Amino acid sequence: MDEIVLSLGQQSVSGFQLLLGVLGVIALLLVWLLLTIRRANRQRAFELSMSEAQNRARHVQVEEMQRLQAEMTGRMKNMAEIFSTRQNELAQTLTTRMDGMGHRLGQSLNKNLGVQQKATHDNLRALHERLAVIDKAQNNLTDLSSRVVELQHILANKQTRGAFGQGRMEAIVSDGMPSNSYDFQYTLSNGKRPDCVIHLPDNEAVLVIDAKFPLEGWTQIDNAQNAEEDKAARARFRQDLKRHIKDIADRYFIIGETQETAFLFVPSESLFADLHEYFDDLVQLAHRARIVIVSPSLLMLSIQVVQSILKDVQMREQAHIIQHEVKLLMDDIGRLDERVDKLQTHFQSSIKSIEQIQISTAKIVKRGRKIEEVDVQDYETEALQTSETALSKRGRSLSSNSAHPHLPLMPGDEYLR
Repeated sequence: MDEIVLSLGQQSVSGFQLLLGVLGVIALLLVWLLLTIRRANRQRAFELSMSEAQNRARHVQVEEMQRLQAEMTGRMKNMAEIFSTRQNELAQTLTTRMDGMGHRLGQSLNKNLGVQQKATHDNLRALHERLAVIDKAQNNLTDLSSRVVELQHILANKQTRGAFGQGRMEAIVSDGMPSNSYDFQYTLSNGKRPDCVIHLPDNEAVLVIDAKFPLEGWTQIDNAQNAEEDKAARARFRQDLKRHIKDIADRYFIIGETQETAFLFVPSESLFADLHEYFDDLVQLAHRARIVIVSPSLLMLSIQVVQSILKDVQMREQAHIIQHEVKLLMDDIGRLDERVDKLQTHFQSSIKSIEQIQISTAKIVKRGRKIEEVDVQDYETEALQTSETALSKRGRSLSSNSAHPHLPLMPGDEYLR
């Protein structure tokens, strides 16, 4: 067993050592195998316990559901019995009450026939009154429909439609601008009369507003019954609007007399929106012809802009007066500044005097506090000691004078002789 079986360099391995190593490896493998088997058994036991717990939970749930189902079945049976009982009772009660009500109704009809006839007569009279009110409302509706028809005729007629649009335009212009800044039915040098012109400040050229928007084609578009009629109505509307734009450009653009831009007034916001949505090419054509299509709201906004320009021009006209007043105001401000400086100087000198007075009063207060803090007895004792010291010195000086009669006496020493 001690024979060398394997040699590694200077190390040699005997058969016994090799056997021990193999046995150790086998022991380790056995330990690992046992641990693996134990872990697997634990896992299977855990899974088995989990499965049993889930089965128990499911069993409990099933039992609970069966119990609830049984309770529900019992409750439904009880409710069915209760409903059947209540239904029978209700039927009996209704039958009894209907019989009693029929009996009482027959008695009341027999006893109160005259009262019922009177009530019927009153109801008929109220019904006649309501019919009269309905007849009056119907007459109002007929009148309103006739007015709507008249309005339709107005919109269908070119001249009356122009008067309708011009009325709205005139109301907007007259409400937003002073009377001297616009003219209705103004005559140009070529004899044409636009619906309205606006006089811009610092400019002799007027701004032209036309209120005769063509609506025949648009009315046909609304009344079209099929695609062919709609197409024909749209073609007519395009042609009418192109012709009207050309007429405005030819009639109302005069160099030096009118502005290079004119307004075409549309008396309806919905028509203005539909025009921009479905006929954008006509809008672009009007822009290229220097004609702006405006709705009532846009015309009102334009009038407000012109009104702001007029106010600005009036402000510029009064600028020299404002400048003179500003100059006078600046002079007043300069004088006020000088007076404030003088007042500040007086205030500074007064402040210095007040500070000096405060210093003096502080000193006085400080001395007064020192006087209050002095102990009067200590002061008397000190004064007495000082007087005794002075008397002793005076006595010594007298004795020395008697020893030396040639020394002069001090004043006040005569009483010591």
